[in-house]
Amino acid sequence: MSDVITETNLEDLKLIHRGKVRDLYEVEDKLLMIATDRISAYDVVMGEAIAGKGEVLTKLSLFWFDFLKDIVPNHLISANVDEYPEVCQQYRAQLQGRSMLVKKAKPLTVECIVRGYISGTFWKAYQKDTTVCGFKLPDGMQESEKFPQVLFTPSTKAEQGLHDENISIEKMEELLGKEQTAKIADICIGIYAKAAEYARSKGIIIADTKFELGMFEGELILIDEVLTPDSSRFWPEDQYKIGGGQPSFDKQFLRDYLATLDWNKTPPAPPLPGEILEKTASRYREALERITGGSL
Repeated sequence: MSDVITETNLEDLKLIHRGKVRDLYEVEDKLLMIATDRISAYDVVMGEAIAGKGEVLTKLSLFWFDFLKDIVPNHLISANVDEYPEVCQQYRAQLQGRSMLVKKAKPLTVECIVRGYISGTFWKAYQKDTTVCGFKLPDGMQESEKFPQVLFTPSTKAEQGLHDENISIEKMEELLGKEQTAKIADICIGIYAKAAEYARSKGIIIADTKFELGMFEGELILIDEVLTPDSSRFWPEDQYKIGGGQPSFDKQFLRDYLATLDWNKTPPAPPLPGEILEKTASRYREALERITGGSL
């Protein structure tokens, strides 16, 4: 495992975006995406980092990009630093194991969320009204229950520090067109179904996940990260029990801790105890080990 990296400053490359977790640089006509060890919760970046997190996210994304490429192409060019342009080689220590050289796609203006189980904000919304995001759901559902069918529920993309907002399929059709919306929904449900079946064979339920798609040379491709503990809810199948929240291999553990504090979920983030950092890191590592069979 490499050193903890909370931020990169690659002076000979053009930084075009610093997200909650990833630093994105322009390299010739491509992008260099680096997964740091930053962690966010409630859209606030924590002051401490999770050791090895960026490497876990990268290894998982590489696994899933390969696993899902028969359904949808992706933006990956290489994750081998030896194959990166010469200007990147001086930064090898920061790039090794946590970076990807990718195609410069144009991201969609919506986030693509697929849900197999009722949880999180969807569960909160359902408790107020059984029609959520335009879907009329059965009465009497319990928290963490499996939906009768997989749902595609897009959301808007918010600026950092603000919250994404769920939108209806009809609203997405207004933004992207009916045909494109249907195609995107089919792709997202298809890759979720394939990934969820595989994960179940490894003892993990993928409750929901967020996909990012973009356009490259007129084609829809999968971009950013895919099916990591940052973008998905992973539940241990052997502990699954409807009627409440679930233990998880993602940052829900961190969210649960933060929920016990007197904190208004706006910056600055409260300091995190070492025990919380290590337990969160161990959940990320276990997700990687279960899904890929590999480790850091």
